[in-house]
Amino acid sequence: MNGAPKWISWLLRRWPTALALAATALTFGGSSSGDGIAGLAHALMLLPLLYLVVAKLRRRAATWPGLGIGIVGVVGLRALDVIQPAAVITAIALVVLVWGAVDGQLRRDGTFQVQALGMLVFGGLALAGLAVDPDLGRYLVAAGWLFHGVWDFVHLKMDKVVARSFAEWCGVVDVAIAAQLVLML
Repeated sequence: MNGAPKWISWLLRRWPTALALAATALTFGGSSSGDGIAGLAHALMLLPLLYLVVAKLRRRAATWPGLGIGIVGVVGLRALDVIQPAAVITAIALVVLVWGAVDGQLRRDGTFQVQALGMLVFGGLALAGLAVDPDLGRYLVAAGWLFHGVWDFVHLKMDKVVARSFAEWCGVVDVAIAAQLVLML
């Protein structure tokens, strides 16, 4: 792209970052209510679940399809309002962890162990954010998003577990959402 403007070349190289910034721009102002914070807590739980599932399957190519399935699931569960997405995500995580324990992957695979720990930490922050007063919950959920952003960038640097494009996209989204929650944008 010799004749293209520099910003177009940058967008083509950094499309996950550009997509993340565009996506988070759409959420400005939507996280200030208790319901908005709960939605972000449920979405926060989805992220480490995706890492856990991809690590279990050992299929980085499953990252983006898994995200799509997860988003549809969380949005659908919130729309139906029959069962909380957090309950379903927790149940799926438990199934994946038990599956990993039964087949021995949890004992012998350090990558899967790290992802299991991530699920516990980030899931715990999200669940705590749902359980406490929304003002405090906002900060717990923001901490979860911020620390998951760091998690993403570490995985991007190490080129492990999930697709690199996802790690970049997710890291930018996570930090932007954390900032929105703290600053109440």
